[in-house]
Amino acid sequence: MFDILKTLRASPGLRACAAAVFCCGIAAASTAPYKSVVAIRELGLSDAAFSALTLSAAIVNVLASIYLGTLADRDTGYRRLLMWLAAIGLAGYGAIFLFPHPAVFVISLLLPVSIFNGLVPMLFAAGRVFSEGLPSADRAAMSSVLRGMISAAWILVPGVLGFALAGRGSMLPAFLVAALAATAVLVVLKLTMPRGGSGDPAKRPPKVSLLGAIGLLARPSITLRVLGTAAITSAIHVHAAVMPLIMTGRAGGTTGDVGITVGIVAGMELVFLLAWARVTRYVATVTALAIAMALYTGYLGTIAVATSPGMIIAGAFLGGTAASALITLPLGYLQELIADRPGLSASLISLNLFLAGAIAAGLFGLGTSIGSYSTVAVMGIAAGHAGAFGLVALERWHPITSAAEDMT
Repeated sequence: MFDILKTLRASPGLRACAAAVFCCGIAAASTAPYKSVVAIRELGLSDAAFSALTLSAAIVNVLASIYLGTLADRDTGYRRLLMWLAAIGLAGYGAIFLFPHPAVFVISLLLPVSIFNGLVPMLFAAGRVFSEGLPSADRAAMSSVLRGMISAAWILVPGVLGFALAGRGSMLPAFLVAALAATAVLVVLKLTMPRGGSGDPAKRPPKVSLLGAIGLLARPSITLRVLGTAAITSAIHVHAAVMPLIMTGRAGGTTGDVGITVGIVAGMELVFLLAWARVTRYVATVTALAIAMALYTGYLGTIAVATSPGMIIAGAFLGGTAASALITLPLGYLQELIADRPGLSASLISLNLFLAGAIAAGLFGLGTSIGSYSTVAVMGIAAGHAGAFGLVALERWHPITSAAEDMT
């Protein structure tokens, strides 16, 4: 663990990536909890309009991430592209704060903010480039460290911001915080990220169009693995949907109990992220994911049968430990799928999140139509295990190193 932190401190490029990811985490953590409140209660959007906007923004984010990945692979240093993305985020969040109008909110969230959200995968791609020369396990650990920067932001920001804005008539200042965070990203990249970057320019992959990039991602060897990781990640999304509802419903808890549970999970994620990276030195990544999914089953199962807030809060310690692996390990796994195109492979992170959200939404709709929120939790467990066992089956015959070489 300390070797990875020493490597991070010794590399200006990796330090810049970590600081920028943390600032991006601040932007997300300051606005994500309040988007629906601002859109529906303050600006007057209907529930259906906000739902359509959220779906459309997610699609734009995936397409933008894929295209940005193709651009990033043409520039080993990434610096200029990342700075432009930070500036776009500043413009999008700033417009929402300065011009609080429904049309401005919709356009800003749909285009500049969705494009800015593609910055995090590109920072992971840049981190992979700056990690060239490290063993595969260390590269995966570095991805976990970068993901930990997001967890740290989510631990710190929502509670502080919620307290600061308590009693105010508007949550729009949250978007000012996000704009300032995007500004901080721009400053960090401008002042600290090396201009030349890392890697051998002679080894840059051939240029590829957006359609060509989609074709590369659509290969069965890639698609099946992305679907497997998305099924695992969907269990995290299911938790986010049903835990607050069960906590404040049948379990008899309050929104404060929800906050305590979320804080415990995020804290445990941060504590164990490097521990799971170390586990992958001894077992395959997909095996570690299967183990973590088994542990997460205990947490989601507890939520499904909970009759008191204490049961869920106690289970959160186990849930956070397992979630640390379920959130961080797929990052390095996905980035190895197209190892010669770090930018394009990083776009798989956005695709994974999009598919996971879609799977979770489908499970929520089906589960609530035939049962209850507990039914949804059980279905989330089943989906997660299906993804984990599917990946284990795939990699049993095609280890990730060999598969990546075959696919290039």
